[in-house]
Amino acid sequence: MSKACLVDTTRCIGCRSCQVACKQWNALPADRTATHLKSGGYQSPPSVSAKTYTVVSFHEVADAKAPGGMRWLFTKRQCMHCEHPACASACPTTAMHKTLEGPVNYDPSKCIGCRYCVWACPFNVPTAEWDQLAPQIRKCTFCTDRALTPETINEKPVDPQTAERQTQALSMPACVKACPTGALCFGERDELLKEAHRRIERSPDRYVHQVYGEKEVGGTGYLYLSSVPFAERGFRTDLGEVAYPQHTERAMKTVAPAVVGLGALLGAVYWVSKRREEKEDAAKV
Repeated sequence: MSKACLVDTTRCIGCRSCQVACKQWNALPADRTATHLKSGGYQSPPSVSAKTYTVVSFHEVADAKAPGGMRWLFTKRQCMHCEHPACASACPTTAMHKTLEGPVNYDPSKCIGCRYCVWACPFNVPTAEWDQLAPQIRKCTFCTDRALTPETINEKPVDPQTAERQTQALSMPACVKACPTGALCFGERDELLKEAHRRIERSPDRYVHQVYGEKEVGGTGYLYLSSVPFAERGFRTDLGEVAYPQHTERAMKTVAPAVVGLGALLGAVYWVSKRREEKEDAAKV
């Protein structure tokens, strides 16, 4: 079963605990940044980068009931861990790959530096360490390295109940564990989709009737609930429901016949030219 994370943006208070926990767990260095004026609000840092895998975005929306006639919307942003990732499809060496458990991970030992994953991602997530002599691709890993067993947590034996609690705490992403409001929920994707739809049915006035990531680009590992249309949060709404690799697969299937056909055509042209030259040489003799 594929793992996923449900983000209920109506519960997010913009505290950035997820952002700090991500930095801490992945030992990411501080990044000098500045406040940027983006569509809908101010943002710092402006987006994910090689030094920041998780960003909480801020958007201002009009609300007559709110003080000053506006209110803030907060949204956790990171790699979407697509069910059918375009980045992995574009990678010629499988350095970027989809795991059976759900995360889309990166193996630097296989990377040839082509940056195809950067251009292929519809969410603009993978980024390179441009300040390094040998830049590698960096992005959210879904904290796959936190899936520890009780034996690796403590050197001394612990009782089974304590070991289970420790394993559960470390087997979830650092951002999920750090969230103080329950805005993040980690588990099996199918179960999280059911929970998302249950929340919409229980509180139809609280949520827009859509789970972002359920069908977008064939489905993603991060699923979102929102109180306003997702476009107001800066989400792309033009992606469609077809997985991007399906487009590339159709294109790639035409490559082999096209190459064979072109080769045959060039071979025929060469044969005709060669025959003409032979006849001309024979006529001269």
